[in-house]
Amino acid sequence: MDIKEIAAEAVKVLKEGGVILYPTDTVWGIGCDATNEKAVEKVFAIKRRSGAKSLVLLAENLDMVAKYVKEIPSIAIDLVEVNDAPMTIIYPGAQYLAPNTVAEDGSVGIRVPLDNAEFCKEVLHRLHRPLVSTSANISGEPTPSCWNEISEEIRNAVDYCAPANLDKGTGKASQIIKLGLKGEVEIIRA
Repeated sequence: MDIKEIAAEAVKVLKEGGVILYPTDTVWGIGCDATNEKAVEKVFAIKRRSGAKSLVLLAENLDMVAKYVKEIPSIAIDLVEVNDAPMTIIYPGAQYLAPNTVAEDGSVGIRVPLDNAEFCKEVLHRLHRPLVSTSANISGEPTPSCWNEISEEIRNAVDYCAPANLDKGTGKASQIIKLGLKGEVEIIRA
């Protein structure tokens, strides 16, 4: 099977409200359709994580980001265009997303994956919606840097697992930057 066929299988599961285990440009993630509140609840249950913590989402490109945030701070466009390392941006004014993906202040963290995430980008292209992307571990346990470090418990809890040979991420979490509409920049994780 090629990437497009594998992605089509994953998207079918996502559209049915399922949860997938998949490679990103950083680490393997547990994900679901970020507009489906019940699917997001499943992700929190698998991770045994409080719903009070917000989640990182992935978007195919800035056009997709623009659909789910009220206004993109102008600096975000420059950051996404010049960045060559995985970077999650926390945008103010989330909209049209499952409420349990949005922080208490109405913001949402979204990353446009780098080109090394071919499978992930194909899934986003076919889904036409943002994808939840939280590390493939139980909350509080170490983040697995590759497929072989993902626990059987996690693998068995999801509805679909992407093939292990798609593992091409950096093996470490993205940097996180919070932006405001008046030019405010806060580095959350370097």
